[in-house]
Amino acid sequence: MLRGSKVGLRARHEEDIPVLRTELFDDVVTSARSEGAPWRPIPPGSKDRRLVVDDTVPTHVPFSVVELDGGALVGTATLWGIDTHHRSAHIGLGMLPSCRGKGYGTDVVAVLCHYGFVVRGLHRLQIETLADNAGMLRSAERNGFVREGVLRSAVWVMGEFVDQVVLGLLDRDWKPDGNHPRPERPGTGR
Repeated sequence: MLRGSKVGLRARHEEDIPVLRTELFDDVVTSARSEGAPWRPIPPGSKDRRLVVDDTVPTHVPFSVVELDGGALVGTATLWGIDTHHRSAHIGLGMLPSCRGKGYGTDVVAVLCHYGFVVRGLHRLQIETLADNAGMLRSAERNGFVREGVLRSAVWVMGEFVDQVVLGLLDRDWKPDGNHPRPERPGTGR
């Protein structure tokens, strides 16, 4: 298991699947906002890639996220789109609704950075998130990610187009202790 200060990232267990299906992927709005695709129901026993791990896909490494204190499941984390030639990958995560706002997301991003940069030897990590996802933006920036751009009206979510923010972090800019200066936002002076 990979450990942060609050959470651990471990392999997906069979008992995680019903919880993730019910609390993350059966929620139409949450699923539509996180998947970048229309919501669709996942039937019990499905081999859906969001739930069941396929070890034969080397470009996609999914984790279950658990609290270090007690081991309760709190969400999912993924290093995806791993490109061994360019030494880059994307980060994705989803926290159970009851576990949001507790700092777990920031810790998950930190652990995924450790996994990507130290364990996998990557050079660049990238996050794409909706412009109104304040929690993800905060978690990324606290870990040193820099806003690289906004894709205007790029994502169709529940009847409207929404802006998507692209954030990046290079291995040379990553500080494993998590003590990153807060990036200045253009035009705000802070």
